[in-house]
Amino acid sequence: MKILIKNAQIVNENQIFVSDLLIENDLIAKISNNISEADTDLIIDASGKYLLPGIIDDQVHFREPGLTQKGDIESESKAALAGGITSFIDQPNTVPNAVTQKLLADKYEIASQKAYANYGFMMGGTNDNLEEILKTDPRNVPGIKLFLGSSTGNMLVDNTQTLEQIFSNTQMLIAVHCEDETIIRENTKQYKAKYGDDIPIKFHHLIRSQEACYKSSSKAIELAKKTGARLHVFHLSTAPETALFRNDIPLKEKKITAEVCIHHLTFTNEDYETKGKLIKWNPAIKTVEDKNGLWEALLDDRIDIIATDHAPHTWAEKQNVYTKCPSGAPLVQHALVVMLEHFRNGKITLEKVVEKMCHNPAILFRIEKRGFVKEGYKADLVLVNLNKKWTVAKDNILYKCGWSPLEGSTFHSQVTHTFVNGNLVYDNGKISEQRFAERLLFEKND
Repeated sequence: MKILIKNAQIVNENQIFVSDLLIENDLIAKISNNISEADTDLIIDASGKYLLPGIIDDQVHFREPGLTQKGDIESESKAALAGGITSFIDQPNTVPNAVTQKLLADKYEIASQKAYANYGFMMGGTNDNLEEILKTDPRNVPGIKLFLGSSTGNMLVDNTQTLEQIFSNTQMLIAVHCEDETIIRENTKQYKAKYGDDIPIKFHHLIRSQEACYKSSSKAIELAKKTGARLHVFHLSTAPETALFRNDIPLKEKKITAEVCIHHLTFTNEDYETKGKLIKWNPAIKTVEDKNGLWEALLDDRIDIIATDHAPHTWAEKQNVYTKCPSGAPLVQHALVVMLEHFRNGKITLEKVVEKMCHNPAILFRIEKRGFVKEGYKADLVLVNLNKKWTVAKDNILYKCGWSPLEGSTFHSQVTHTFVNGNLVYDNGKISEQRFAERLLFEKND
C-alpha cells in the first residue's frame, strides 16, 4: 500500500514543520513538500493536524495470560491504538509469571495471534532464576524486570546476593520497581492497627512512602554503579529520587535512567478525596511538592521517559477495602491526550512530549527503526487534532475493565488516525479488525 499524508505539521527531533509524508508498505518512504498523489492508494489531508511518531509505552500490564478478566492483549492493545500508542512493552507479573524462557515464549506466541500494536515482553527476575535470565536473547527481548518492592503478582526479589548476581552477570537493561518492603510492611502494620482492613485511601502515600521509594531507588542505583549494570528505574513518584539521576550526558551514554508515569505528573494525594481507590497505584501518588519535583526533573532531562504503567483491574476489585483493593488503573487510551492537555496548559512543549514518549523509549531500549518520523523507519505514526473537545465517558472507554479514573474529564485534543507498520489501524473512532502488529526487535549491546 501507498498512503500519502498531506500538509501535516510533523513533530520530530525538536522541530515542528509542515510537510507531506509518503508511506510505502511498512516504511516511511518520503518526507517532502508537494509529494505527487499519483499511484497512491489513500490520501489523507492532515491540514491543521500534528503528525507524531507512534507512542512507545515501555511499561504496561495487559494481564494475559492468567488475569484476562481484567484485560487481555487484544482489548488493551486496541485501546492503545485509540490513544496513539503503537508499541508496548509488557511486564512479567502475569499468571504464571514470565520467569522462564518457555513461559516468556508462550506470551510472545499469544501476542503473535492477538496483539494490535507492536509488542515486547520483559523477562521476569526472581530470587532463584538467574540461569533462565542469562538465556534471554537481547535481540528479541527488551530487558529484565525486577520487583524490588512487592506489587501485583508477588514477584518480590529481596535476596541481596541474588540481586548482585543478576546485576553483575547480565548485559541487558534491568528495569526495576523500587519500594522498600520493610518500610511498607511496618507502615501498613501501624495503620492496620488503627483502622483494620478499611484504611482510608488518603493514607496510601504515607504507607508506601517517600522514604520507602528513595531507600529502594538509591540502593538499586548504588548496586548498578558498583556492577556497571544498565539500570532503568520505573515510575519515579517522589521529588527526592530525582536527585539520583544525571542530565549532563546524552541519553545514549547513560547507564542509569528513569521513567515517570502519567498519573504521577497529573494527580496528587489531594485527589484521593474525589477519586478514591481508583487512583490507588504502587508507587503511590504523592504530594504536590513531589509532583512539581517530577515535572522539574522531566523537563531538565534527569527523567528520560513518560509511560503509563497501564494496569487494569475489574470495577468490583477496586471497590474492595484498602488492604484487599489492588493497585493500578488503565491508562493507554488516554495517556497522550493527558500530555497534550499539559501542553495546552503550558507545562510542556509538543517537542518534549514526543522526545519523552517516542524518541527516548526507542533510544533507551535500542528499539530498531521506530520512535522517529524518518525516511526508512517503520511507519508507526499518530495524527492528532489539538482543537477537538471530547469527554471521557463509559461509552467511549475501550478498556476491557470498562472504567477509567479519567471518566468525566474533558480534553481539548483527540487522536484521529493511528498507523502501525504502514497500515491505518485507527480512523476517527474506528479500529481496523486486521492486525498488523510486529514483535519489537532490539539492537544488541555494544
